[in-house]
Amino acid sequence: MTEGTTEVYRPAFPTLEFIRYRVENKIAYITLNRPDKLNAISDQVNSELRQAYQYFDVDPDAWVAILHGEGRAFSSGADVRQRQLRPRAELEAFGLWSPDSRRRDLYFDFVNFKPIIAAVHGYAMGMSVSLSLSCDIVVAAASTKFQITEVRRGLHSATLWSLMRFRGAGAFGDEVALTGRVFTGAEAAAHNVINRATEDGEHLKVAEEYAHMLLENPPLAVRAVVRARRKYLMENQALSFLITEPAPQLHLSRDFHEAAKAFVEKRERPQFEGR
Repeated sequence: MTEGTTEVYRPAFPTLEFIRYRVENKIAYITLNRPDKLNAISDQVNSELRQAYQYFDVDPDAWVAILHGEGRAFSSGADVRQRQLRPRAELEAFGLWSPDSRRRDLYFDFVNFKPIIAAVHGYAMGMSVSLSLSCDIVVAAASTKFQITEVRRGLHSATLWSLMRFRGAGAFGDEVALTGRVFTGAEAAAHNVINRATEDGEHLKVAEEYAHMLLENPPLAVRAVVRARRKYLMENQALSFLITEPAPQLHLSRDFHEAAKAFVEKRERPQFEGR
């Protein structure tokens, strides 16, 4: 090391199977890479994404990240077979999350708070709605199909509802959280849920345009805004958890179990019983 210079810390890159990470011109491309399962989010995917985010946070070569999905979809949401059809003993012990895969601090446990842009296409459903809308800027192809699937699956959608409200969705957020209906990227942009809806196939290009705009600014100033935004988001999400956690344990209900089974068995949803 030359006298007067500062040694740059370079962390060891984690071993990842379902997440790709590359850097080009100070942009980190973080790719959900499980296309044969429409990038469904298993415990392993969630854990690997956390590791990629943590690496990005201290990567000296990356100042902004773009999160996107490989293949036909951004993500179909939680891996229902692996996450929601766990043995009842596991569901009773720790709910829908394994002990090492809780995602509450996925966007909050950082040192540098670099901006993350979501580039969404195809499908963004259930858990992946939260994954994308928690990013600092969200771009989606106009034809993207978003869906808050939790309520249709027998789970509460309160945390996603609060995230929609945080992004300014208002009555539209109420509607899609209560009904669980599909809404498009074009609708999401029209109702202030996302920053931009693009032509099909242009979502990644537009995300890169945003990234280059951010890179024109002093990085520490950008990160100060990101940190402030994330702190507000964290308070918003914390309130939703406080409200919902004393609620009935919907993941133990018969309605939830039967809806999850019907989904993986590709049959009509059962008649719900309210128990």
